[in-house]
Amino acid sequence: QVQLAESGGTSVQAGASLRLSCAASGRAFSTYIMGWSRQAPGNEREFVAGISRNSGSTKYADSVKGRFTISRDNAKNTVYLQMDGLKPEDTAVYYCGADRTLSRGLASSQLDNYAYWGQGTQVTVSS
Repeated sequence: QVQLAESGGTSVQAGASLRLSCAASGRAFSTYIMGWSRQAPGNEREFVAGISRNSGSTKYADSVKGRFTISRDNAKNTVYLQMDGLKPEDTAVYYCGADRTLSRGLASSQLDNYAYWGQGTQVTVSS
């Protein structure tokens, strides 16, 4: 089992950059595919980005492609989400998740594939 704790959320102006971090406790972080999702008020949670175990493959939602970058440091048990060119529509609670399915090699956009989620961190972007 893995516990996840997000940090780095805050309020920023449109166009700003922000980096979210997600620290994982427990063993075998490198065996998990990691991902980020977000949920805005009144909306369903949506996939944002995912990264494979060795960082060889990443996947992004169309809405963030070219602006957000997911990365991970297996030595530090941490996954990051670099967010550039933030827009008001990026306002949401951001969650990191861990996919433990060993048979899956690539990050999935299906949120049900992520067995573990953190508590989330709020990102607010004002115009």
